Amino acid sequence: MLSFLLAFIPRAIVQGIPLLFGSTGEIITEKSGNLNLGIPGVMYVGGICGVIGSFFYERSVPSPSAMNPALAILIPMFCCLLGSLLMGLLYCFLTVTLRANQNVTGLAMTTFGVGFGNFFGGSLIKLVDSDVPSIALTATSSYFSKSLPFAKNLGGFGKLFLSYGFLAYVAVAIALAASYILNHTRVGLHLRAVGEGPNTADAAGINVTRYKYVATCVGCMIAGLGGLYYVMDYACGVWSNDAFGDRGWLAIALVIFTIWRPNVSVFASFLFGGLYILYLYIPSGMNHMEYQELYKMIPYIVTMVVLVATSMRRKRENQPPASLGLPYFREER
Repeated sequence: MLSFLLAFIPRAIVQGIPLLFGSTGEIITEKSGNLNLGIPGVMYVGGICGVIGSFFYERSVPSPSAMNPALAILIPMFCCLLGSLLMGLLYCFLTVTLRANQNVTGLAMTTFGVGFGNFFGGSLIKLVDSDVPSIALTATSSYFSKSLPFAKNLGGFGKLFLSYGFLAYVAVAIALAASYILNHTRVGLHLRAVGEGPNTADAAGINVTRYKYVATCVGCMIAGLGGLYYVMDYACGVWSNDAFGDRGWLAIALVIFTIWRPNVSVFASFLFGGLYILYLYIPSGMNHMEYQELYKMIPYIVTMVVLVATSMRRKRENQPPASLGLPYFREER
């Protein structure tokens, strides 16, 4: 049993980190009243932008050993954050400034993000003239996935808690920091006020448009890091088109499961990660191919159960922001 847990838990955590990035970013966005269903596309754009940056940096040096470790990390992270920021600005321009329908805009951005990633990913694959439809950035990936050197000497404790790349710890830190800011600071209070009642927040002197823009853009940048983590750490630097699966949608489901609480997302993302790969640990006597997709449905089924339970209890703190998905018309105040 212990050996099973030592093998299963680290893999579930690695699987859950992209979900943690995505759900934390979406929670911050939704707290401002914006419902961004474009998170899957944002994560895809964040991943491919990081790949583009690291691809050209690797090709600019004579050999992998000549790479600067700081640049190998900073260049893809900067490209990832920039691409995700532009997606956030596009979403805000359409939904906050132009007051377009948030559901339609989010779905359009998901389609756009996946197409953007596949186009540039396919272009990079053609540049390297690869025999397989993928590119490998193993040199850059080694810096992202490097764990603490003494983790292997600490046995089970080291494997469970210290055997991950730095972005895994960044994801946990961002989620905990977001929870603190939302619940214990004036900025968090203003942001929640904007999401609950923009008319009242505007009357109190809070700049509703600014908070919606900043929260959505920051949320997109955080979600974009989930795409970068998936490529550089989970996939070991290998990019192939349409490889993300439904992780972006799973991150959105995680927002509902955690009842809009970033600190709860830390544990819930690992739970969802474990449920997502549960089929790999089913006894070999069963037909995996037949039941694989059924096991992948478990996180969504759990989310629907939580949604039904919280709706029946009708506690205000367990409900989404009151103005979620609704455009704000200052003229009607």
